[in-house]
Formats: sequence, structure tokens, C-alpha cells
Amino acid sequence: MLDSIDPSVAEILKEQGIEDLYPPQKEAIPIALEGRDLVLSIPTAGGKSLVAYVAIINKLLREGGKALYVVPLRALAREKYEDLLQFKKLGIKVGMSTGDLTESSPYLARYDVIVCTSEKADSLLRHNAKWLTKVSILVVDEVHLLHDPGRGPTLEVVIARFRKLNPNIQIIALSATIKNAEDIASWLNAKLVSSNWRPVELKEGVFYKGKVEFADGTIKEIKKDSKDAIQALVLDCLSENGQVLVFVNTRNSSVSLAKKLSSTTVTFLREEELKELEKVSKKILSSSSETVPLSCELAECIRKGCAFHHAGLSGEERKVVEDAFKKGLIKCIVATPTLAAGVNVPARRVIIRDLWRYEPGIGMCPIPVLEYKQQAGRAGRPKYDKVGEAIVLAKDAERKRRIMREYIFAEPEPIYSKLGTESALRFHLLSIIASGFAQDIESILDFMGSTFYAYQSDVQFLEDNIVEVLNFLEKNDFIERYDDRFKPTLFGTKTSSLYIDPLTALQLRRALENIKDREPSSLSYLHAVCSTPDMRSIYLKGGDEWVEEKLRLVENDLLIPIPSVTDVEYEWFLSDFKTALLLEDWINEVPLAEISNKYGVGPGDIHVLIETAEWLVYAMRELARVYRFASVPELTDLIMRVKYGCKKELLNLVSLKDVGRVRARSLYNAGFKTISSLRGVPIERLAKIPNIGRKVAMSIKRQIGDIK
Repeated sequence: MLDSIDPSVAEILKEQGIEDLYPPQKEAIPIALEGRDLVLSIPTAGGKSLVAYVAIINKLLREGGKALYVVPLRALAREKYEDLLQFKKLGIKVGMSTGDLTESSPYLARYDVIVCTSEKADSLLRHNAKWLTKVSILVVDEVHLLHDPGRGPTLEVVIARFRKLNPNIQIIALSATIKNAEDIASWLNAKLVSSNWRPVELKEGVFYKGKVEFADGTIKEIKKDSKDAIQALVLDCLSENGQVLVFVNTRNSSVSLAKKLSSTTVTFLREEELKELEKVSKKILSSSSETVPLSCELAECIRKGCAFHHAGLSGEERKVVEDAFKKGLIKCIVATPTLAAGVNVPARRVIIRDLWRYEPGIGMCPIPVLEYKQQAGRAGRPKYDKVGEAIVLAKDAERKRRIMREYIFAEPEPIYSKLGTESALRFHLLSIIASGFAQDIESILDFMGSTFYAYQSDVQFLEDNIVEVLNFLEKNDFIERYDDRFKPTLFGTKTSSLYIDPLTALQLRRALENIKDREPSSLSYLHAVCSTPDMRSIYLKGGDEWVEEKLRLVENDLLIPIPSVTDVEYEWFLSDFKTALLLEDWINEVPLAEISNKYGVGPGDIHVLIETAEWLVYAMRELARVYRFASVPELTDLIMRVKYGCKKELLNLVSLKDVGRVRARSLYNAGFKTISSLRGVPIERLAKIPNIGRKVAMSIKRQIGDIK
């Protein structure tokens, strides 16, 4: 029962339909309520988040202070934020922040609970946000991501810095089931609650020759109404009123398989479901003012009760798919593994087609057991299913035995800190010096000694690397040394507050210093930011010879030296240049569909490139204030052009809400070239302009003060 929980909190949980606690929750909540640090390592859907919510509300109601809830993904931040809003009737104010890495976001001080990504938490620490000293409880979701080379070091530094900043802080770390959860608990001096208990029993098995052989020895025969194994498994599950998740290793596979399976899912749809799915399909097509072919393919699949899900889709499209699946409208999602690490979307049956994937520079590699377990853990919908099934496909008897041995019966790998890499040290050492957190070798080593890396090995092993990175930072004018004390330079302070890799700052500074007499083109600046480590450039593909041809036409305008054609760096240079060309097309108003086809990327990819480029052009503008002030006006315009995807002449119009680049161009072509030119124009006249309509015309009129 909920006896141990504050009655006001228990009442809210009852309103959510929670009358009793799961066994791991019953074990974990008393520890959390005592104010002790806790590591909770249980499977997906085991109720980890509820333990964190109860701990937060208990701490704030009894002791005051603030709570920080750190998640790895923006989509997860939205989910946790919406969950926590249910407690606002207790007077708890909940806020969320996932962007704005270049500022301290002082508005967050007004909230009691702040949900943010680990990068945002790190940025707040760099900016010395004053309210951080009031954080009395820190929740770290998906703490097993300490092993991730990209996100892990930042997460580790955030935890270590908060423990130094607020020695009495309570830490609640939530993790998937991992082999060495006790290491994390020991590092944090926390109590470990580890369990394999699940609210829905999970059966893991291998499909081979028309049968699923489960790990518990049971066998399930699948009617072969289809020659295709996946189709047969989907058909079998849908016929028993279940839903299916299929995991594949490439985006193209997810699209092609979803199209194929839609002919099966459509036969299970009732008339009212078909009507609802038609609305969902239209929502996909209207989610952006510019529709790309990928969105049309998704909308068509959704009409038939199937969908694909991968990072090429926009965030809004992915959310529409997830919501429709949770409502039971979409019967099957074919996804890349990003869904397994993301939001809570369980299904009766999970089919895992691929246990191998391509790694750039290495080739095909087997996926980790932990990743397999994350995918398998999506099987079983609490309140709907008594059993969830995770099924892997095998092509022969030997493969079946290996899958059983190497995945189903295997334990997830232990996780290890990735803080020792040169790029991670460079990024975080500058941060702790620039924010005044550590200013000599002793305090730096003391801080590093409090990390998970030091717990797992010995900070002495890192000492040579730390000294090397400090020498690099000093040599390149990020820090200065005075009697064995380090102080940040203006360049170092700016680099840290801009939240960019020191190598990125160095590259941008050199690009600005390489500007000669004439003002560079937009492409010159875009290529400079695309050449930095902080930009994930798009790959070259077969048929991309046109990229090299374009390079020959503009090579004298570039601010980054071109490597020799025989140099291994040359192909990376071309990838960076190709990415810059995509962004140039975007700011020159090339239609999104055309960009998507030309570069072979989806709207989600384009959005990430735009967001990253906007941030890096902003960083370049801030560095230009010091190193080449003459470039500031051009870079200021370029920030806005990248944000909105338009030519300079539209910058005044696109600042209006609901008026993106397509509508701004329609207004411009109709003779309205500035916001002031729209004043006094009848609504009916504006509404007749292509792409505008009455609703947008009314919105424009309200914004310019013509109507209230």
C-alpha cells in the first residue's frame, strides 16, 4: 500500500490509478524517504520514475530547496515534466529547460523542480547559476549512460560537481539492469536496490523454422500464413489483440519494412480506427509548412495502422507516432534502436531482427547485450498484458544457439567511465578552471579523484593526460599559469560559456583570423562552423562527385585550408563542405523536400544540423567581437537566416509568430516587404495571399496591434 508516503502525495497517486507499489518500489521508497542516496537498477517499466517523483516531493515538502531531474534526451525531459506537473496542486512549481546552452537561464530560479538534459545541467554549472546551491535533491535518469562516449563524461562531471557544490545533496540514480550497478552505488556512497522484477512477465525467445523457442523451455508455434518470418510474427500477435515493436538496424529498413507490414496491419483496423488514423495522418502532413517525401511515406503507413520511427523524422512526427501507438491506433512500429533508449512505448511483442549494425570506420559489429536487453525490455504493456514476448530471428540452428547463449542468457556488460578521453578532458578541464571550481593542479586532481573514472581506476593514470591537456589549453591561450595557479583568459572564459569544444573555438578563431580584405560569403562562415568537432557532418555517398566540383568553384572563399587530395583528412573535409552546402541551400530558401532528396537526409537530420549551425554561428559571432569585429553584423544576420532558413530580405517578416519562411516569401512576393507595410491592410486581403489564410492573417494583425 501507499502508507509510507505523504498522504497528499498518495492521494495524487491514487487519482492516477496507483493503489499499490511494485516490490522494487516498496524496497526503494523507504530509503529515499529517509533522505539517503539511492541507486535503483531495475528493468524497463519497473516503476523507477515513481520512486524519484516521491523522493522529490517528500524532500521539497519537508525540507524545501530545489530538485533537479537530469535526463539524457529532450523527449524524455518532456515526458518527465508532464508527469511531475500532476504535483502542482501541492504548490510545487515545475520547469523544464533543454536548450540555451550558452546562457544561465535565470528564469529557472522561480521553479521548485527543474527537468533538464545533462548538457543543460553542465551549462548551468559553468554559468554559476546562483540557485544551484539550493538544489537539495538530484535525480539522474538512465545513469548507466555513464558508459556512453558522447554523453557519459558530461553526466559524470555533473554528478561529481553537484556532490562538491552541495555536500548534503541527496542523489537518486535510476538505471537499467546492469552488471556492475554496485560500482555506481559504491562511488556515490548510495544504497543499491537491484531487481529483475517486472510488472509484466517477460519471455525471451528465438524464432526459427516456424517456432519460437523461449528461454524457459516453452515453444510457441506460429502459423505460417506468410512466407516472411516477421510478417507471420506480427500477424500472430495482432490476431490476439496485441501490438508489436520491430527493431531493425537502419533507417531504410524501418521505412521499407513498415510499408510491407502495413498491408497486414490494415486488415485489423475497425472503421472508427481508420477514421482516427486518417486524422493522425493529416496531423503528420500538417506538422510542418513544408512536407518532405519521408513525411508522405509515414502518413501513408499510418493510414494503414503501421509506422516507422527513426532519428530522420522530426521530433513532432516521432511524438505523433508514439502517442497514436499508446492509444492503440497504430498496431505496429518498425524502429531503429533510438526508440529503445527513449520514451516509454511498450508493446505486447518485440521482434528484434538485427543483432549487428554498421559502425563507421569499423564495419559490421554485434550490438552490446545491454542494448539488446533495452530493446527486449519494451515487451509487455502494464495493465494490458500478462506476458510480454521478445523474439529474435535466427537463420539457422547454430545461430539460434548463439543468440540464446550470447544474448538471451547473457548478462549486460559492465559499464565504464569514458572521462579519460582527450576530448572529454579538454572540454571539462577548461570548464572547471573557467568557472573557478578548481584553479591549481591539486584541486583539479582532487576533483578528478571524486569522479567515477577515479573510482574505477586511479586518477594517477590520468595525471599525464591532464598535464598534457592543461599544456594544450595554456599554449592556445585558453588559460594562463601564475605560480602554479590557472586562470582563464577572455578566450577561455568565452569558450567555456559558449559550451563549445576548445578545438571548435580554436578553429573558429583561426577562421576569423584568416579573413583577408573582403567580407567572406555566407558559405565561408558556414563551412568554418561545419569543420569543427561540434558539428556532426553528413557522410559522402556514391554519386556525390558534384560536391568536389562545387568546391573548385569556391575554394578561394573558404576560411579553412583544403587538405591535399591524397590526405586522409580530405574526405572528411568534403563531408564538412557538403554539410555547409546543405545549410547554404537552406538559407537560400531551397524547399525542404528538395534538400531532403539532394542530400539523402530526413527532416529530423536537417533540424539537428540547423540547430547546431545556429549555435555555432552564434559562437563565431561572439568570438568575432574579440577577433574581428567587422564580421559581427554579417554573422548576426546569418544566425537568423540559419534559424529561419531564408534570404536576408525576409528577416523582418519571419520574426512574426506563425510566419515561417514559406509564408514570409508569399507576403514579400505580394508586395509586403516589412512588418510596418502590413499595418492597415484588410484581413480579407492578407487571407487571400497563398499560404496565409484567415487564421494566420488574424494572428499577424494581433501581433502588429491592428486588432486586439
